[in-house]
Amino acid sequence: MNFQAKLNRMIAEKTPTPPVQCMAAPQIRIVESTDIFRGQTEIMIKHEGVIYRMKITRQGKLILNK
Repeated sequence: MNFQAKLNRMIAEKTPTPPVQCMAAPQIRIVESTDIFRGQTEIMIKHEGVIYRMKITRQGKLILNK
């Protein structure tokens, strides 16, 4: 039996390994600030009945106030 025939036989006889279950954390959704602000520099966010204000500063940073 030549090398290629032996290799083919080894590949054919190999038992497939079961898929590995990944226990990683669920993927976190990323949202673009442009999608949230839609051209504005300030939005209001209601969370559990409380209104928060999120603002884009002149330096392009985000500030969240209660």
